[in-house]
Amino acid sequence: MNRTSEYDFTVVVPIYNESANMEKLETAFRDYLAAASRPTCVLFVNDGSSDDSLQGIRTLCERVAHCYYISFARNAGLSAAIKAGIDCVGSPLVGYIDADLQTTPEDFELLLPYTADFALVTGVRANRKDTGFKRFQSRFANGFRRMMTHDDATDTGCPLKVLHADAARRIPFFKGMHRFLPALIRLQEGCDYKEIAVRHFPRTAGVSKFSMWNRLIGPLVDCFAYRWMKKRYINYTVAERSL
Repeated sequence: MNRTSEYDFTVVVPIYNESANMEKLETAFRDYLAAASRPTCVLFVNDGSSDDSLQGIRTLCERVAHCYYISFARNAGLSAAIKAGIDCVGSPLVGYIDADLQTTPEDFELLLPYTADFALVTGVRANRKDTGFKRFQSRFANGFRRMMTHDDATDTGCPLKVLHADAARRIPFFKGMHRFLPALIRLQEGCDYKEIAVRHFPRTAGVSKFSMWNRLIGPLVDCFAYRWMKKRYINYTVAERSL
């Protein structure tokens, strides 16, 4: 049996070469799980790390209750790690947070109350603690994405999100998909999203895995993939069944 089906909410945490952050992750999730407002577990997804991250994940899951993991045979990228986590989740709600802890799992409690009315609740990073150049890249990419997708989203790069698991599994996944979740959710009939301000912190361990290409140029190219997909997305409603 999938143990995540015993919970209301599963937090997916993609991990790629974050061994320096494992101690902080252990503390952050031990504290959050003890105070969470509903039955919650954590699913770490090791994205083919080449450092000691996998051993760190194993140790964390032994020490902290309600923590589980899967591990890729080789590196497949952030979108693949998020998709694998969603595919594995048996709880009705699934969340996502980055392993760098520039956002905190405590702020899931700000998002969860809105899941009754929205298929996706996404954070917006207030008072971002990134460099000026990184903030400029984000503003430019967000502006171009809004022009291309008309999703009206403020900060799709915020790594703190909660989705209905059934809606998440219907999302058409592709590399870079995680930047288009509001627009992709809106492709589904009757589904919408809400943005909530969350805290943002500087990275204190490990190194960023993003370059100008995957933070700026890649997302611009992906906008055209989204436009192509939008015209071909399939929606249907089952009116009757005998299964």
